[in-house]
Amino acid sequence: MSEPADKKELSATSAEMPARSRRAASQRVREARDRLTSTSGTRPAFDHELLRQYAQTRISASLVVILLVVSTGILASFWIPPVAALVWTAGILAIHGVVIRFCSKFLAVASSSPAITRKWRLRFVGLDLLYGLAWTLVLIHPSGIDVVSNTLMLFVMLLVIAVSSMLAASLPIAAFAATVPVSAAIAMNFVLRGTFDDYILAALAVTAEGYFALLAHRLHSTTLATLEARAEKDALIGELEQAKAISDEARHRAESANVSKSRFLAQMSHELRTPLNAILGFSEVMKSEIFGAHAVEVYKDYSADIHNSGVHLLNLINEILDLSRIEAGRYELNEEPVALVHVVADCHHLLKLRASSRGITIHEVFERDMPKLWGDERATRQVVLNLLSNSIKFTPPGGEIWLKVGWTASGGQYLSVKDTGSGIAEDEIPVVLASFGQGSNSIKSAEQGAGLGLPIAKSLIDMHGGTFTLKSTLRVGTEVIVTYPPERVMTALAPMRDDSPPLQPDRPPEGMTGDKNRPRYKPIMNAGTGL
Repeated sequence: MSEPADKKELSATSAEMPARSRRAASQRVREARDRLTSTSGTRPAFDHELLRQYAQTRISASLVVILLVVSTGILASFWIPPVAALVWTAGILAIHGVVIRFCSKFLAVASSSPAITRKWRLRFVGLDLLYGLAWTLVLIHPSGIDVVSNTLMLFVMLLVIAVSSMLAASLPIAAFAATVPVSAAIAMNFVLRGTFDDYILAALAVTAEGYFALLAHRLHSTTLATLEARAEKDALIGELEQAKAISDEARHRAESANVSKSRFLAQMSHELRTPLNAILGFSEVMKSEIFGAHAVEVYKDYSADIHNSGVHLLNLINEILDLSRIEAGRYELNEEPVALVHVVADCHHLLKLRASSRGITIHEVFERDMPKLWGDERATRQVVLNLLSNSIKFTPPGGEIWLKVGWTASGGQYLSVKDTGSGIAEDEIPVVLASFGQGSNSIKSAEQGAGLGLPIAKSLIDMHGGTFTLKSTLRVGTEVIVTYPPERVMTALAPMRDDSPPLQPDRPPEGMTGDKNRPRYKPIMNAGTGL
């Protein structure tokens, strides 16, 4: 039994592979196209978004940069002439103002073409390079080299590199342009002094530059991953919305088709049944030779064939209409006390002649003294007839059928129809339970049906709140188990409680006849006793 399941899983996996391969191929083509049209190796849309984040970060941190420049200018006035410190402060603030102005202009640009993005990137890199060179001038000013201590110089350098790396993390090449001139100038200054301690400080400056460059690269990678995740999310949301729109349209079409089908069946039911009743009636008269014997004996056989075909067609029409009402939710159960054993025995009696003509033996295994069910007797009878007729149809001559009625473990009642027929393959069970579905054995059989018996039976049982289980093994047999829930088992019929005042014997209520003290009854549901 596991082999068909493995084959089914393998077929489902193989069906998903073309869709996955197409999706992967389209993604690879898109990534290759983006790499060719982008100067940074990412998607053009990501390049523009990274520049936007760079501009927004520079604008939001403008006050921090101004405070850093002013503080450094005031501190620099102690080792360089105050006029030079003031000129440097004004110059670097002017560079910063130009950067902020360009960032604002970039954010106001609506176009995001690769050419415009490339132009703005070059502008920002050039401004950051000028910004870094300006910081180099104050740190290695000729008049203040001997005054500035190594610790102070290294501290200011690290501060400038750290701030610049954080601000330009979305554009690593700009961070590189802003920090490399500062760290290179400081390292060269330490090397030119020629002492061992200065060599160590130069190596420390180079190491700090490498560390902050790596940190800026990691921040850039994190930002890029965030943008990619957001883009994938947006694409997935778009696909889901498109799929939802398609499914809604398909659902509307299916509902329209279902309404059209219901209207067609409702209109055609009368048109089909009226001529069929005439055909059945006249063929019955001709078959029975009510008005005299046929001149040709074969006409009697033809009349019987016409009558049998009409009966088959009428049953088919009834099944289609029943299925249509069930699917449309318009099938109403006429619930009443039903003796399941009596219904099964009655159906056995109706089909016993057909089974005997095929040499099939039907065994009855019924539980004794079972209470009645609260359900639809006509629907229950239809379920039993469909199951039993299917078993007779697909059981070979000399086979056996077992009809069982008993208690379920939870206190409900069950019906089992088991035969020694040809069986159904495991992968065909969902097919035969679908409307108009037929298995391979049914197609090969001489007594082909419409494939509605099992779906109708399953739907009727579902309406009762029960379960419908089909077990089958190829070339061994089939068993169908139908269960009714414990809530539908009736253990007694108790009198209804009447809280109304007693009736006066000389003034009976208007419209009441018969014994006024006769109790009224209602069904009392019980779970029964499970065996």
